[in-house]
Amino acid sequence: MTTTDNPYNPDTEPDLYASYAAATGEQPKSRVKLVRLSDVKRERIDWLWEGYIARGKLHVIDGDPGLGKSTATADLAARITTGKPWPDGQPGCIPAGVVLLSAEDGLGDTIRPRLEAAGADLDRVVALTGITSWDEEAGELYERMPALPGDIGRIRAAVEQVGAALVIIDPLMAYLGGDVNSHRDQDVRRALAPLAKMAEETGAAIDLIRHNNKGGGNNALYRGGGSIGIIGAARLGFTFARDPEDEHRVIVACTKANITSIPQSLAYRLVDSPEHGCARVEWHDGPVGYSAADLLAASHESADDRDDRNDAAAWLRAYLMDNGGEADALTVYKAGEKAGISRDSLKRAKKRAGVKAEKGGFDAGWMWRFDDEGSTEGSTKGAKSAPPQGLLPSLPSVLPSEDPTRCDRCGGPVWLGSGKCQGACP
Repeated sequence: MTTTDNPYNPDTEPDLYASYAAATGEQPKSRVKLVRLSDVKRERIDWLWEGYIARGKLHVIDGDPGLGKSTATADLAARITTGKPWPDGQPGCIPAGVVLLSAEDGLGDTIRPRLEAAGADLDRVVALTGITSWDEEAGELYERMPALPGDIGRIRAAVEQVGAALVIIDPLMAYLGGDVNSHRDQDVRRALAPLAKMAEETGAAIDLIRHNNKGGGNNALYRGGGSIGIIGAARLGFTFARDPEDEHRVIVACTKANITSIPQSLAYRLVDSPEHGCARVEWHDGPVGYSAADLLAASHESADDRDDRNDAAAWLRAYLMDNGGEADALTVYKAGEKAGISRDSLKRAKKRAGVKAEKGGFDAGWMWRFDDEGSTEGSTKGAKSAPPQGLLPSLPSVLPSEDPTRCDRCGGPVWLGSGKCQGACP
C-alpha cells in the first residue's frame, strides 16, 4: 500500500462536485462533510464536579430500587442550585438551574421535600411534567408525558429557560418513546444521539437513571436495564449498591469513564429528616475502597460465605476482648489458625468486627485494636478534599500498610477486587 502527500483542502470541494456532475450528468444528491482536525479548536472537559459530572455529557446511574438513587440525585441538584461543595470536598460550581423529569415520584409529597431537605434553591429547579398536544380526531387538547427523542427540543427549551447545568431523567425507560425498543441497540442510539447533541450544545449534563435488570453476569456494565447501547452512549457510568459490610450504607462506584480515569468510589447513608417528612443523604467522609467489580462479586456471595465472615468477625471481637482490646497481628493470626480461621478471613473480618490495624512504632509490629472512633478500615480521614484519581498530587512516603484495604506503598485506599491503588502510585 502506498501513501501520498495529499492533505485535505476544503477549497477543492467544489471541484470534486463539478467532476462528479460532469462524469454522471447529474448533480450529487448528498455531500460528504469533512472537518480537518488541524482546524478544530482544542478544548478541555468542562466539569461541574471534576471526575464525576461533566457539562454537555450523558451520564448513566444504575442500581436496584430502594437504594436512594433519586434522593442522592436530589442532593446533587441542591448543590448545583446553591454552589455548595461536592460530597468529596471539591469546591461547588457556580449556582445554576436543574430540570427534572420524574415519572415515579410526586412533586408535592416527595420531590419538593427531598430538595428542601438537601437545601436546594427551589427557584432554580423546574419539573417537566407533561406536554400539551392537540388531538385532531377528538378535537381537543390532551396532556402526555415527554418522550425521547421526539421532545428533546422541548427539554432544551426548559434547559435554556432556567439556565440548567443538569437534567435528571428518572427513570430513563419511562421517557423512551413508544416506537423505541429499549432492548434494541439501534433504537436506543437513535433516541440518545440527539439528546447527547442537545447536551453538548447547551452545556447541560444529563443524568439517566436506570433500575438494574434481574440477570447476573460478571460485568457491571450489563447490570442496567435495557440495551448495552444506553451505557455505550454515556461518557460516565455509575452503579449504586449496598456496602457488603454495612447494609445501611450505599456505595457509588464508577462502571465506565470515557473522558477521565476511574474516579474514587464514594458512599452515603439515608438519614431521616423529620421536619421535611423524608430521607436525606449523608455522605461518607472520604473515598471508600470498593470498585464496581467488588460490589458485583459481593452480590453473588453465597449465604455460607457470609456466615463464615460473620463467624470470623465474632471470633476476632471475642479474642481481642479477652486480651484487653488489642493484640499484635502475628499473634492474632496464630490464634486464628488454631481456631480454624485463615489469615485472609481475619483480614476481611476486621472491618465487620470494628477493628483497626495500627503500626506500633518504627521497629514494632502491627497492632490490632478496637476502633474507638467508630471509623472503618475503608475510610480515609482527611481525604475529603482529595481530587479524583488521575488528578492526585504525589503523596509523601509513609510506612507500608499491613491493612488489605490500604496501599502498601502510599497508605491510600485500594480497589478491593484487584488490590490496586486508587491513588497515584506507579
